[in-house]
Amino acid sequence: MKKLLLLVFITTFVSIGKTQTITAKLANAVNVFEADAQMKHGIISLYVTDATTGKPVYEHNAQLGLAAASTQKLFTSAASFELLGSTYRYKTVLGYDGTIENGVLNGNLHVNGNGDPTLGSWRWKDTKEEVVCRKIAQALQQNNITTIKGSVLLNDSAFSMQPIPGGWIWDDIGNYYGAGCWAINWRENQFDLQLQPGLNEGDPARIVKTIPQLQGAVLNNQITTGKKGSGDNGYIYLAPYSTSGFTEGTVPGGNEPFVISGAFPNAPLQFYHALLALFTKQNISVTGSYKTYAQSRLNKESWPVMQQELITLLSPAIDSINYWFLRKSINLYGEVLIKTMAREKKGLGSTEDGVELVRTFWSEHGIDKSAVHMIDGSGLSPQNRVTTHAEVKVLEYAKTRSWYPAFYDALPEYNGMKMKSGSIGGARAFAGYHTANDGKQYVFSIIVNNYDGSPVEIVKKMYTVLNVLK
Repeated sequence: MKKLLLLVFITTFVSIGKTQTITAKLANAVNVFEADAQMKHGIISLYVTDATTGKPVYEHNAQLGLAAASTQKLFTSAASFELLGSTYRYKTVLGYDGTIENGVLNGNLHVNGNGDPTLGSWRWKDTKEEVVCRKIAQALQQNNITTIKGSVLLNDSAFSMQPIPGGWIWDDIGNYYGAGCWAINWRENQFDLQLQPGLNEGDPARIVKTIPQLQGAVLNNQITTGKKGSGDNGYIYLAPYSTSGFTEGTVPGGNEPFVISGAFPNAPLQFYHALLALFTKQNISVTGSYKTYAQSRLNKESWPVMQQELITLLSPAIDSINYWFLRKSINLYGEVLIKTMAREKKGLGSTEDGVELVRTFWSEHGIDKSAVHMIDGSGLSPQNRVTTHAEVKVLEYAKTRSWYPAFYDALPEYNGMKMKSGSIGGARAFAGYHTANDGKQYVFSIIVNNYDGSPVEIVKKMYTVLNVLK
């Protein structure tokens, strides 16, 4: 019995010793990091728990709300798994009102959107632009429609008219990562701006074309040629619903065209022109124009009801959408998910209602609402404030759910760790899971705000802190 008690004591002592060691090492690493010149006016928050027991391993400013950038996507992603379900699919319904006689649709062609962010996306085989258009063409052919004596009605009423969350900055809006979301989205609401730079620094960089052709808006190009190898420093300024915008900045010099990516100012209009191109290819004539529900509401016009369905286009399931949302940090997906949760629970997809739903959901699962001040679903707004403690609680909750394998698989790998990264001006963050060499499993979140100097160097120093967990 004495030998058994001695063995238990030694085992317990060694276990406590290891815990104390990792805690002490983390404390030392944080002290060194805080003393770094880059952090003279900055702040760091770190929270680490034992993934098996849930007990805290180390915490530093863990209850302080900070701008978490894209690590905030964890709140949206996990909530969407729960509130929508991993098998949820978006539906885009094509139909008509009136009658079809001898190939003529005496009525309007309807497109009822529900926010599908994957419609026309290149990330899945079945969502690609050419596949979607082929399915639509087949539906029209099967119903012998060769002429539409009416309008193309784009029903975008599922979402609010406001495509951009409050708090997004002007430098982001107009660029692909600042794309707004509508109830009808197309090609991830993104276009490529192909530029031909000059050979010398300061030369004008000429616009060659946009892919696809930008509809309803023109760009006043002010981008010039930078140094060779200087990278993408070009910005597109193009607000939602606007008919004109401009570009500024530089692209690297050279003989080859250089591409930067922007955001459609009007996604439903862009989709309509894709339909027109399809109709031209299929020799289908349209006598009317295009209208959106939002436009008709502003003009106080009546809106015909779809009477007959032609085809329903289905998106990939939520688990698949979340894969790309987290793996490639697609802001559009986060904003659509936020609006979709509001749409399903409250009837109209608005950012404000969606954010409140997500905050309420997490408060019901043990996270103080005051720890999750969200403005959007993606983390792009610098006004967002969340705590590392809250992020870890989300990650811990995910581990208990049936959809955890899909959630875990979606997390990228950085520095040999499965974790979501976050990056906006003056803020860098990482949150995720790690299994140490000794088999110990950790859940962690680290956020740094208001650092000075190079973001590349600050990330290296954050990795130094996280390396303690290895």
